[in-house]
Amino acid sequence: MRLNRGNIVKVVLLLLSIPIFITGNVYAANAQMGQVDTFIKSVITALTGIAGLVATGFFVLGGFKYITSSGNPHNLEHAKRTIVFSALGLAIAIAAFVLSDIVTNLASSAFGG
Repeated sequence: MRLNRGNIVKVVLLLLSIPIFITGNVYAANAQMGQVDTFIKSVITALTGIAGLVATGFFVLGGFKYITSSGNPHNLEHAKRTIVFSALGLAIAIAAFVLSDIVTNLASSAFGG
């Protein structure tokens, strides 16, 4: 299999679809599941998981480009940028998760949650 842009996109999309297939059914057990803070935490957690999966894919892609650059300075620099930007994106996603958790805890304690 030759790795071109189309095949890489297919592999990344396949990796992104894995969490959809391995999750189980979720049923609302009681009225507490309808709270806004629980919903927001669930959405942020899911988005952080997806961002981590995407960042991992880009780490792999950047590493593959780095290995196959064959000493070409342009390809080497492009691979390094891919790795750095994927690390930056992952750091932003983790910071958003932590910040949303702090804001949710502060809001629930302020409004009697």
